[in-house]
Amino acid sequence: MRALVRQELIYDMAEMDVDALHQHFRSILQSVPDAMVVINDAGIITAFSRAAEALFGYEANELLGQNVSILMAPTDKAQHDEYIMRYLRTGQRRIIGIGRTVTARRSDGTLFPIDLKIGEAKIGDHYLFTAFMRDLTEQRRNESRMKALQAELVHFSRLSSVGTMASALAHELNQPLTVVTNYLEAARDLLNSPDPDTMKMVQQALDEAAKQSVRAGQIVRKLRDYVSRGEIEKRPSPLVPLLGDAVALVHAETSSSPGRIEVSVEEDVSSVLADPIQIQQVVINLVRNALEAMADQSDRHIKIHAETADSGLVMISIEDNGPGISKDVAEHLFKPLASSKTTGMGLGLSICKTIIEAHGGTIEAMPAETGGTRFVFTLEKAEERQDPSED
Repeated sequence: MRALVRQELIYDMAEMDVDALHQHFRSILQSVPDAMVVINDAGIITAFSRAAEALFGYEANELLGQNVSILMAPTDKAQHDEYIMRYLRTGQRRIIGIGRTVTARRSDGTLFPIDLKIGEAKIGDHYLFTAFMRDLTEQRRNESRMKALQAELVHFSRLSSVGTMASALAHELNQPLTVVTNYLEAARDLLNSPDPDTMKMVQQALDEAAKQSVRAGQIVRKLRDYVSRGEIEKRPSPLVPLLGDAVALVHAETSSSPGRIEVSVEEDVSSVLADPIQIQQVVINLVRNALEAMADQSDRHIKIHAETADSGLVMISIEDNGPGISKDVAEHLFKPLASSKTTGMGLGLSICKTIIEAHGGTIEAMPAETGGTRFVFTLEKAEERQDPSED
């Protein structure tokens, strides 16, 4: 049956006159969504689609009969004709049927990245090559934006960790300073009777005080090196893109599928007064924790929801369908330097608490009604300012 249909189709194509075939081909050139360029085995353009006109900024009649290298970056121009000749001579494929990302050139001379796929057809003793091209400019721009956002978050992660580590560092710094004080006080008392024996003891006390001073300086220097810039700067921040970018970053850094992550924002919630980078760090930390808690599950599901709360606040909840936690465990989750992970520093949730409280909000954890864990934090709702031009 299939063979019969194929024979009938071939017969129908054979029966079509040349004008009908040309009309059919022109309709393809007008409607194909990706840029389409057809060249012969001499590299000469024989067809140029409407999408290709929009992509490259040329009219089709400007390029018909010209070498396709006019659409290429300078580095590829010299090699293209040689590549066709080598392929015709050896049959060795480098792009045909494989596809790759290359740099193309518009009519105004600007260069841009494209995804290039090439097919071939042999007609008699000659070949025709059909190239399908898709502009990757926007994709590359989004990738660059995501990398920049990740770099900002990495930096802020270091910065916010300092605030959480302050209590631990205070103890470590207080110890050498206390020793310095004790040694100096002892040396001062010994100088009341400056005989040879007490002078040796004074020298030893000053040596020990100097060592402890160096140690205190090293602690301060490490802290200074750890933090290079930045403080909290709250500003009106649209909540939908803020949460969306945070989820996108989780997807970008997760090698396997993180499962379903749903984001919903009620209509009356527009913007929050916050440092968006810091709040994204909170969301990312909470989502990461949820994913780690559900590592052994196949049906991982996380819901992120924002709604208006009392006193001009916005309440954001992050709920998972994992194994859940008890109320007793929830009370200790935000304590610094306390981690249930063998490789953890116990700073993640403490960082979240520090950030949210610095924004004037609160954060808490609780068992979810569905059996998982629910984190809830609040932020100040940004006032929608009226445009002065509307007064």
